[in-house]
Amino acid sequence: MNIIECRNITKRFGEKVALEDVSVDFPEGKIFGLLGPNGAGKTTLIRIINRITIQNDGEVLFDGRPITQRDVEKIGYLPEERGLYRKMEVGDQAMYLAQLKGMSASAAKVALREWFERFGIQDWWKKKVEELSKGMAQKVQFITTVVHKPSLMILDEPFTGFDPVNTELIRKEILRLKDEGATVVLSTHNMESVEELCDNIALINKARLVITGGLDEIRREHGNNNLELVYTGEIPLAPQEAVFRILSDEDNAGRHIAVLSLAAGVTPNDALAGVLSQGVHVNSFKELIPRMNDIFIKLVTEEA
Repeated sequence: MNIIECRNITKRFGEKVALEDVSVDFPEGKIFGLLGPNGAGKTTLIRIINRITIQNDGEVLFDGRPITQRDVEKIGYLPEERGLYRKMEVGDQAMYLAQLKGMSASAAKVALREWFERFGIQDWWKKKVEELSKGMAQKVQFITTVVHKPSLMILDEPFTGFDPVNTELIRKEILRLKDEGATVVLSTHNMESVEELCDNIALINKARLVITGGLDEIRREHGNNNLELVYTGEIPLAPQEAVFRILSDEDNAGRHIAVLSLAAGVTPNDALAGVLSQGVHVNSFKELIPRMNDIFIKLVTEEA
């Protein structure tokens, strides 16, 4: 089931087209990567889902029906542009934002105290926001985004400003929230995070949807049908020409690391069976699936 369905969304700002006929679904209980270069239209789509901006054409469905302002209360949105009131105390700021999402003062205080302890920032409650570093302020904003337990969380570049330790902390929290049933939309340029976290992705470029689907499915679809084979022995070339070509073969003290390109219609198991039939000892064998970073660059470059 999809928690959000965007149907034929078009948005224009004067003569500039920010989104053109974009249709994309966000599956419930998954982490969805929303990808694209700067200016592609990702933030515009996020703002339309949050009803900050209204589309010119198309519609957004929430749980199968047109989205309303009441539905937006079930969304936790962490925008890329950070915004906390610098002169407020951190605890007061967090309480204010939690209550804007419909939490009572007593429930907000209990939940926020738990989150502050989990993040090790309980001593910041009485500090002024202006005293916080960029990373500290980012922690507070993450907490205020998720404290009301939204069914949908939209996180726009959530790792910005974090060192590796705190990046890992946020990554684990995102996975924990998913395990508890939340749907997460992750807008990021960090392809490593996409590969670690996302179940599905959509790539938007120049206002248009380029590709969408399951992450593993897309990576395999854009692979080159290549394998890495670590072996000892010797592969006779002639019998294998109809099965694969050897693109490279490095000999490291008798242990070979080879890259094989499979012929059309040949499966990895076919190639492995052919190698083993020649008396070659196989140490390891794996498909070479392209990284999302390579696919991103390839698709965006082709669009250009």
